[in-house]
Amino acid sequence: MKLLLSVILCIPPLFGQAERAVKAAVSPPSRGANRYYTGNRAPLLPNPLIKLPVGSVRPHGYLRRQMELMAEGFSGRLTEISRFCRIEDNAWVHREGTGHSGWEEVPYWLRGYWNLGCLLNDQRILNEANRWLDGVLGSQRASGYFGARTNLAGERTRGVPDIWPNMVMLFPLRARYEATGDKRILDFMLRYFRWQTTIPLEQFIPSSWQHWRAGDNLDSIYWLYNHTGEAWLLELARANHERTADWVGDVPTWHVVNIAECFREPGQYYQQSRDIRYLRAAERVYDTVRGIYGQVPGGMYGADENARPGFTGPRQGTETCAFVEMMFSGEMLAGITGDVKWADRVEEVAFNSFPASMTPDLKGLHYLTAPNQVQLDRVDKSPMVQNGGDMFSYNPHQYRCCQHNVAFGWPYFTEYQWMATRDNGLAAVLYGPGELTAKAGDGTTVKITEATNYPFDEVIHFTVSTPKPVRFPLSLRVPGWCERPALQVNGVPLPVPRDARGWLVVERLWREGDKVRLELPARITLTQWTKNRNTVSVNRGPLTYSLRIGERWEKKEGTEKWPGFEVYPTTPWNYGLIADLADPASSFEVVRKPGVLAAQPFTVDDAPILLRARGKRIPQWKQEPNGMVGEVQPGPVRSDQPAESLTLIPMGCARLRISAFPRIGEGPGAKEWQESVPIWLASRSGHFDPPSALGDGILPRDSADRSIPRFLWPEPSSEPQWIELMYSEPRRIAGAEVYWAEEGSVRLPSAWRVLYWDGAGFRPVSGASEYELRKDAFSRVRFDPVRTPRLRLEIQLRERSTAGILECRLN
Repeated sequence: MKLLLSVILCIPPLFGQAERAVKAAVSPPSRGANRYYTGNRAPLLPNPLIKLPVGSVRPHGYLRRQMELMAEGFSGRLTEISRFCRIEDNAWVHREGTGHSGWEEVPYWLRGYWNLGCLLNDQRILNEANRWLDGVLGSQRASGYFGARTNLAGERTRGVPDIWPNMVMLFPLRARYEATGDKRILDFMLRYFRWQTTIPLEQFIPSSWQHWRAGDNLDSIYWLYNHTGEAWLLELARANHERTADWVGDVPTWHVVNIAECFREPGQYYQQSRDIRYLRAAERVYDTVRGIYGQVPGGMYGADENARPGFTGPRQGTETCAFVEMMFSGEMLAGITGDVKWADRVEEVAFNSFPASMTPDLKGLHYLTAPNQVQLDRVDKSPMVQNGGDMFSYNPHQYRCCQHNVAFGWPYFTEYQWMATRDNGLAAVLYGPGELTAKAGDGTTVKITEATNYPFDEVIHFTVSTPKPVRFPLSLRVPGWCERPALQVNGVPLPVPRDARGWLVVERLWREGDKVRLELPARITLTQWTKNRNTVSVNRGPLTYSLRIGERWEKKEGTEKWPGFEVYPTTPWNYGLIADLADPASSFEVVRKPGVLAAQPFTVDDAPILLRARGKRIPQWKQEPNGMVGEVQPGPVRSDQPAESLTLIPMGCARLRISAFPRIGEGPGAKEWQESVPIWLASRSGHFDPPSALGDGILPRDSADRSIPRFLWPEPSSEPQWIELMYSEPRRIAGAEVYWAEEGSVRLPSAWRVLYWDGAGFRPVSGASEYELRKDAFSRVRFDPVRTPRLRLEIQLRERSTAGILECRLN
């Protein structure tokens, strides 16, 4: 991408190097070719940031500790825990592809496991991982195919080859080639992709996971093309894109992991098409999903298996797989575009959402993590979350896909901390303690040690080690939240443009021991989620903050060595926040814990930085009977409780968390908290006109009012349709009022009636008055009172028409 902004500032004469300069740039340069690292070959669009080989970056400090904990936690010991990771008789290492566990679990795990061993230089892990990868390399057939026979036969894909698991397995093979130069891997991949060109188009990734997730295949095709220059690979890439689910014109699946992993595919193909509309398509899908289901802190979106119409609140969880896939998508798109927003988004997920998906010792995980989540037990939370069963408790033995896939989260984050630039320079993309070893400038191998407590601190120190002076540009990312970065070289401040955004580039003759100090001043901000109940979240720099809640951990199931845990609150959590939206900093006090940063800072007790705040309890805000946190209600809300001092900790330190707060208000605009708010369900619904619109309290002007949210059945049907209200506790109900929509093909229904749940099924109410069908007014019905937790309105649509509702009220 072009440098849209470039400001060259003179360096003070005392530096003795008049040609040294600081630039502010929107992106690193996309022209030129790095002489030492493999970027995009022509005709692919030049990538401004080039991934360095695995092992170029070594983690230090708390990042290294995350990976040490991984090595001794469940990710590093899945051969002891997971039935899928038994190498004996495993289909992945058998020459004929026969045996057990030949699908996604082993490649998910190896994608992180091999890289983990490389980053830690852990010989136990490397030996074990290489044993697996050697088996995979030895399993290739004469045709070029490798992997399980069941996938080749299409056991899950209606008889056509299922190459989805192979897409994942190529990642650890690529990493091994980058780190070791094992030439067998290039030949292996060439033969495998030649085999893909023999698959009839109608059988090539036509459906299922491979259809949605074929961007992973595309990434490996481009990687191999860049390493070999084989032009036929670009034709395969074109066919791969054309056969992939349509992420350009639609959101083809609302599955939580598919979104995080697949929205990037048009952005990947942009490298070949060179048509900016493909990149914009990827951004559109990201913005669409975040705009509906991501109006919450933490960088993700509520999709507790699938994003469900109406389930948009901060208690909706995100599957752990989606955290690591979203981080990878951001890492990949940062390299393709050079745009710092993608790196910002990686850090937002990595520091705020991802850590709480696992226990502090990384010996257990859970399936769903939500911004508001106050009890992590095994009780079934459906239909408040989509899946039944245990979704919240921590356990190393459960959550099959996440149990294996989570392993690549921290290793990939570390690998992408530094990348090469096309002008033979180096770029600090993600911040954290570590050491880079890479070639730059004239090919000199330099080391850059990065010392920092970021994201818990605002200062990052870089120390250069080089055997001889070498000139190269050093690019430092300026996060989007930072307004006034400050820079020093060898203790001398360098002037930085006031409007600096994107990257600060220091190009100079670097010498042994040169030191760079980057300061990224953080200020307190409030995000008001106006599309999601006017909740507020508190941010400071890359961190979002949660209420500090006391934790009680109870062992449940598992083994002595690998136990499961439930976590219960020991302190109140139902607080609304007192905060000045116009002057957020005045509402909070920043408190830094003295002493050195804890080896594992992502815990309640070792949170390195706190915020003091004020709030009031909301007594009516309670847990649901199943233990789930009650849904937050539209604010500002009124509370007659006394104001209290609250402690907020970084969101990533909080396993129990309230991160999206109701805001306390006074006066006529403040709302009373209701004891019980129903869940709205419908027979069919869409993401843009969800059933939750029915109870938002916004009254229409008339039946054609398009200025307010409404619910629509998406298409005509001769079958009866329904909407349902589900309460946590039985309610006494004696009437209903419905404001029907009527506009174009959306017409009043031909008939409707009310049914109630009697414990065994739905029954029509008795004693019903006339079921009114009125336009531009509420249609009412009265009936004999019923006491029920579920009420259903059954609707008969008119022929060739659909129906909609603007508001619904119960009496």
